[in-house]
Parts: sequence; structure tokens; C-alpha cells
Amino acid sequence: MPVIRSIIPYILIFMGSTIYSQEVLSRVSVKENYFVTETQELIVFRGMSSSDPDKLDREGIWTKGYFDEIKNWGANLVRFPIHPERYKKRGKEAYFKLLDKGIQWASEAGLYVIIDWHSIGNLKTGLFQAEMYDTDLKETFKFWREIAIRYGNNTTVAFYELFNEPTSAQNRFGTLNWEEWKEINLEIIEIVRANGGKGIPLIAGFNWAYDLTPVSSEPLEVEGIAYVSHPYPQKREKPWEEKWTKDWGFVKEKYPLILTELGFCGPEDPGAHIPVISDESYAEAITDYCDERGISYVVWVFDKQWAPRLYVDENYTPSRQGRYFKKKLRSY
Repeated sequence: MPVIRSIIPYILIFMGSTIYSQEVLSRVSVKENYFVTETQELIVFRGMSSSDPDKLDREGIWTKGYFDEIKNWGANLVRFPIHPERYKKRGKEAYFKLLDKGIQWASEAGLYVIIDWHSIGNLKTGLFQAEMYDTDLKETFKFWREIAIRYGNNTTVAFYELFNEPTSAQNRFGTLNWEEWKEINLEIIEIVRANGGKGIPLIAGFNWAYDLTPVSSEPLEVEGIAYVSHPYPQKREKPWEEKWTKDWGFVKEKYPLILTELGFCGPEDPGAHIPVISDESYAEAITDYCDERGISYVVWVFDKQWAPRLYVDENYTPSRQGRYFKKKLRSY
């Protein structure tokens, strides 16, 4: 399945009193169960997730060179995981200045962007896995309204990942059924589109964004969206392929599907934890599965600390999984 990078030449844009040169990427839209460019070329995404832009900026890594390196590894997409805690501590305007820079650098590198509201838990009850994920419906609605107003016409910002990993965790975070989750997402989509957001909304399933089985009988009744799964290796036991198809892969038969987090590390690697512990057999299986079906994916995470990490030092030396994915993405 070819990965197409369709771009238009540079234009000048104004941001405050500064003029930036920005490469304009072709707008991406949904056509049946695929993503297409403005000229109706099929585009399949192979990307990397950054760590939180606030973290990278405080470490001095949120730079043009960071995005150039992601491109050098063969990606055509980068995902920005925005943690509610970091967003609130830095403040909306300061955080958006970070995003302005990141989107500019991504565009110059020829990378599309996913903006991801990176929370884990239950938006209905307001209970979350850790304090860094704490948010609520009002804040979530306001965040997406602001994103739509600021970046709604920006073709680099191709995707809005409305909520990272919804889960009730055996009701530890309270109950949330699919009908309720559908309504929350439909409300966010309405707000985004009413405020000019032209990006593609991404809808995650339950069980930390793994399980999309309800989509088979109750898809969201709205056009121009795509669905998300995070199929880490320990979500299911080997052999994986038949189980993946049953749990989320079937969605690609009717709708666009993008795996916005996948990856692995060995049990001895820093930060190793359930559900990411595995080896190269997982990487080969998941990338082959996606290649055969034209499913887009994003590898977690282009950072030297967060696990499973893709590089290990300031020279971007690949980690164990980094060696696999750098070679794989460069092969497309």
C-alpha cells in the first residue's frame, strides 16, 4: 500500500508580527473507508507520537530539528498528546504558542499533525487514571472549540483525536456505555464543526482505546470521521491477527481506521509495563496487518524517556523498537 505525500509549494503566513514560510499540505478528507488528498489520491499514514509538547519545550527539544528527525525516520504524520494538566499549568495562550511552532515545523518537514486531547478515564463521571489526565466535559468542549477556531483552516492539522483513552476500568471510574460515549463525541464534533474545524475527528473505543466492537452495530451517525484503536501487544495473546480483526480490524471494511498508538519494549527496558511488553514479532505482525489492509498507524513514542521509547539519547540513537520502526518506515 503506497504512502502518498501530496504537497503544495510554500506560502507566507502571518503570526503576530512575524512572517513564516510554511509548506502547505494538501487537505486530507474521508472517502469511504480511506483517507484521500484534495486530488483524491489515497494517503496512508505512518507516523510517530511526540511526548507532550510542554515536556519537550521545557527540555529544550521542541525545535525544528526534532521534527526534521521524525521526518528523517520516514514518518508522514506526527501526533501531539496534550495532557490536560500540562495545558492548564502552562495556560491556554502559552500552550497554543507551542502548538503554533510545532505545527509550523511539522508543515515545513512535510508532516501532518494529530492534535490529541490526552486523557485516560471516564468523561461522563469525571474520574481519571491519574491527576495529569484530570479534565471534565466543559473543559473538553472548550478545548476543542478553541482548536477549531485557531486551526480549523490549517491543512497540516489533519486530525482531531477527541479523547485519548476512554475506559471505565471495571467500573473503577464509573459506568459509561457506548450510547453515552457516542453522544459525547457527537457533541464535540458538532462544536468543532460549528466553529470552523475542518480536520477529521478521531473516535476511540473502550478498554484504553482498544475495543471497537460496538461500532459493528452502533457506528456514529455522522460523516467524515475515523475510528481509533491502541492495539498494544499484551491486549491480546498470540496469535493476534484473528483477534485484532474481531476487536477492531473489522472497522476498516467500512470506515477509515488509524492506530494512534502502538509499540513495544522488552521486559528489561526502562519503563516496561503492561500492556507494551513484547518483541519484534509483535512489530512485524502489526505492521504486516496494517500494510495488508491499508490501515494507518502511529508509533508511541518519539522520546528518550517515556516508554516504550523510540530513541535513547540526544543523538536520536534508536532504541530496540526504534531500530525496527525506523527501518520499517523508511522502507515505504
